[in-house]
Amino acid sequence: MKRTIADKRIILTGASSGIGWHLALQLAAEGAQVIANARRADRLGELVDAFKAKQSASGAAGSGSIVPVTGDVCDRELQRQLVEACVGEFGGVDMLINNAGIGAMGRFDEADDDRMRKVFDVNFFAIAELTRLALPKLKLGNDSLIVNMSSILAHRAAPLKSEYCASKFALHGFSDSIRAELAKDDVGMLLVSPSTTDSEFFDSAIEDQTGKNWKKRGSMLPEVVAAKTIRAIRKRKHEIILTHGGRFLVWLDRIVPGVANRMMARYGN
Repeated sequence: MKRTIADKRIILTGASSGIGWHLALQLAAEGAQVIANARRADRLGELVDAFKAKQSASGAAGSGSIVPVTGDVCDRELQRQLVEACVGEFGGVDMLINNAGIGAMGRFDEADDDRMRKVFDVNFFAIAELTRLALPKLKLGNDSLIVNMSSILAHRAAPLKSEYCASKFALHGFSDSIRAELAKDDVGMLLVSPSTTDSEFFDSAIEDQTGKNWKKRGSMLPEVVAAKTIRAIRKRKHEIILTHGGRFLVWLDRIVPGVANRMMARYGN
C-alpha cells in the first residue's frame, strides 16, 4: 500500500531554497502540514507567500500549510522548537525530512580542522540530534518516516570534497543502522542520493579553494529532485539514487574499483 502525503505532519529543514523549497511547496500542495526551517527569515516568508499564491491560483484553499520556523538547525534549542512547533501546530510528527546541508571544496591538506567540523555539524550531527529529539513523537505518528537527503558522494567519494563526502558517508551509515533499529517501531527510513543539483548549494559553500565551476550542464533541477523524493516516499522506498550517472558510478566503484580510483585521481588534478 502506498504512503499518503495528505495530512502528514512534517518537519523539513533547509527549506529556504533549492530542493527544500520545492519539497515544501510540493508536499503542502498535496495536503501535508509542513514546519519549514531555515536560517533566512525573508526567504521563508517568500516561501509561504509562494504557497499561498499557488493555493489561490488553484483554488485549493483547504489543502496543506507551511509554517516557518527560523533558526540554525545546529542549535539544540531550535531543534526542540521544531519538534514542539509541529506538535503544537499539528498535534504530532509523522515525518522528518533532514534536508539542510553545506559543502566545502578544496584539498584536505590545505584546509584547517575547522572546515571539517563545520561541515559535520550541519551534515551529520544536527541531523542525528534532531532525529533523536523527534523520534519519541515519530513513534506515535501516523505511518512515520525519516527522510535523509544525502548525495551520490555518500556511495563513491570524490576529490576536493573530502569533508562533504565524509559527512555523507557517515549519514549513509547512520541511516542504514537506524532503519534496522526502528523497523519494530514502524518508523521508516528513506535515504535520497541526488547527483549535482542546480541550486544555491555551491554558492553558499563555506569555502571553495578550487576555482572550478561546480554547476555542470545537465545538473538536476531541484524541483525534479523534490518530485522524485516524494514519489519514493509514496512507494515506501528505502533508498534511491536519482540519476543514471550516479548508478553507473556506484556500479563502477563496486565492480572495478581500480578504474574508479584512477578516474577520480584524474578528476582531482
